[in-house]
Amino acid sequence: MTERWAVAATENGGARLVPLDAAGLPTAPAVTEPDLAEAVRSRPGVTRWVWRSTTEIYPRLLAAGVPVDRCYDIEAAESLLLGHEGRFGEPRSAAAAHARLLRAPVPPDPAPRHAVPGSQSALFEPRSGTELPFDALLQVYANQLARHDATDRPDRMRLLTATESAGMLVAGEMNRAGLPWRADVHRDVLQELLGERYAGGEPRRLAELAEEVSAAFGHRVRPDLPADVVRAFGRAGIKVRSTRRWELEGLDHPAVRPLIQYKKLYRIWTAHGWSWLQDWVRDGRFRPEYQPGGTVSGRWTTNGGGALQIPKVIRRAVVADEGWRLVVADADQMEPRVLAAISRDRGLMEVAGHDGDLYTALSDRAFHGDRDHAKIALLGAVYGQTSGDGLKNLAALRRRFPHAVAYVDDAAKAGEEGRLVRTWLGRTSPPAAGSGDDGEGGDDLPGPPADVGFTPGYASSNARARGRFTRNFVVQGSAADWALLLLAALRRSLSTAGLRAELVFFQHDEVIVHCPLEEAETVVEAIRAAGALAGRTAFGETPVRFPFTAAVVRRYSDAK
Repeated sequence: MTERWAVAATENGGARLVPLDAAGLPTAPAVTEPDLAEAVRSRPGVTRWVWRSTTEIYPRLLAAGVPVDRCYDIEAAESLLLGHEGRFGEPRSAAAAHARLLRAPVPPDPAPRHAVPGSQSALFEPRSGTELPFDALLQVYANQLARHDATDRPDRMRLLTATESAGMLVAGEMNRAGLPWRADVHRDVLQELLGERYAGGEPRRLAELAEEVSAAFGHRVRPDLPADVVRAFGRAGIKVRSTRRWELEGLDHPAVRPLIQYKKLYRIWTAHGWSWLQDWVRDGRFRPEYQPGGTVSGRWTTNGGGALQIPKVIRRAVVADEGWRLVVADADQMEPRVLAAISRDRGLMEVAGHDGDLYTALSDRAFHGDRDHAKIALLGAVYGQTSGDGLKNLAALRRRFPHAVAYVDDAAKAGEEGRLVRTWLGRTSPPAAGSGDDGEGGDDLPGPPADVGFTPGYASSNARARGRFTRNFVVQGSAADWALLLLAALRRSLSTAGLRAELVFFQHDEVIVHCPLEEAETVVEAIRAAGALAGRTAFGETPVRFPFTAAVVRRYSDAK
C-alpha cells in the first residue's frame, strides 16, 4: 500500500483521494468516494494523509471514530515555509499558495473566526474562501516539498513541518476528548470567593471590596476602571503609572489591600465566572480550541476560553472521572536545557545532563553555590537582562559557558540588524519582530520579552527590543519545537500501548493525561520516555536530559 495519500473533503460528505509518490506526484488517477470517514478507514496501510487543513478534515474523522497516525497539513506547512522565506504575514491558505504558483492575484486569508464556546464540531467547520480544486491542491503540495528541499537544512525543516502537523492532530483530539470539569465544584468555588450574585451587577464580595476602596480614598472610585484608580491616587498625592500589582504593592495607602484583592477576584469573575461556566463547559468537559503555532515562537494559543490562564483556585474544578486520574507533568527547567542543546556548549550540556535541579548544579560550577545568582544569570542571558546584578552575573556566565552565551548574543545581534532568526528546526522570526510581556519568563526577571500578543509585521523602531526578542526566540521557539515532538511521541506511545488514556491539556511545558487509575504509572513513564525521545529527535545525541515532575492526582489543583 502506498504510504502517502492526498484527500480532500467534498461538499456532500464524500472525498477525493489519490496516492502520491515521494515527490508529491500522483501515482494513479484520483478517485471520488461517497463517505470521507469510510474512505480513510478502508485504507489502514496509509501512513501519512496529505490534506489542506486538519481543522477541515480531522474532526469529521474523529466523530466517525477514525483517528489517523500522521498527516501533512498544507496550510500549516505554508505558514512555516513563508516564514522561512522571509515572507511572514503573507496569506497562508492553499488558495493563496496556488495563486503564487500561477503568479496570479493572491486572495487574502479569511478573517479570524471566533470559537463557539463548549462546541466540538463547530470549532472546525471549513472556512469560506479557501476551497481549491483537488488538482490545484496537489500542485501546491508538490511545490511545498520542493521548497523544503531548497531550505538550508531540509531535514530539520521537514521535521518541523511534520511535528507541526502532528500538533494539529493532537489539538483536534484534545478538543474532542475535553478537559474533565466539574460544574458543581466550579460553582462552589465561585460562591466561596465571590459570594452571592446580584442581577445586573457585581457579586457581593466585589461590591464590598469596591466600597472599601472608595472609603479608603474618601470618595467614589470605580476599581474596575484603571484610569479612575490612577486619578484617585493622584488626588491623594501619589503618582502611579498603572494599576499593575507590582506597582501597587510598593505603595503605602489603605486602598492598596482591597484594590489588589478586588483585581484578583474581578479577573476570576470576568474570565472564569458563572458566564464562562455556562458558555464553555458541556457534559462535564471543557473543550477549548487549541491553535498550534499560534505565536511567532510556535507556542500554542487558544481561540477563546482562557484555557492557558486557568487560575489555580479554579483548577479545583478540574476533576478526573470516577476511577480515573489526571497525570500532570511539567518539564523541569525546559528552556535552559534547550539552550544547552542548541548551543552545544559542553559545560552547560554537562550541567543539563542530570535530572536534578539545573540551577543548583550551575551554581556549584560558576556561582560559588549561590543558586539565585545562577538562575538570574542564565535567565538573564535568555531574556536580555543586561544591567545591574544581571550584567555582573552574565559576565560570570560568559566566562564559564562561552558558547551558550554567544549563541543568544548572536541571535540578539541578528535581530538588532533586522536579519531572520531561526529556531533549531527552522521556525523563523520575522525581521520586524518586537517584544511583549506575557509573564511567561523567569520569575526573577522583570518583564522578559515574549511573543504572546505579537502582531505580525509590526515594525518596532527599537533595535534593542528586537534583539531582546530574537535572543529569547531562538530558545523559546526551539523549546516549542521540542514540545511538539514530545506531544507527537506521547500520542503515539499511548496509542500503540493500547491504553485508554487521553491527552487532554497542553501548555508550553506542561501536559495533562486523563487515564484510568491502573494506567497512571505507565503514563508517567510514557511521558518521561517521550521527553527523552523528543530531545534526541530534535537535537541529536547530546548529554542533555529533559526530566519531568509528574503528579498523579484527582484534581488539577493538587498537582502544584
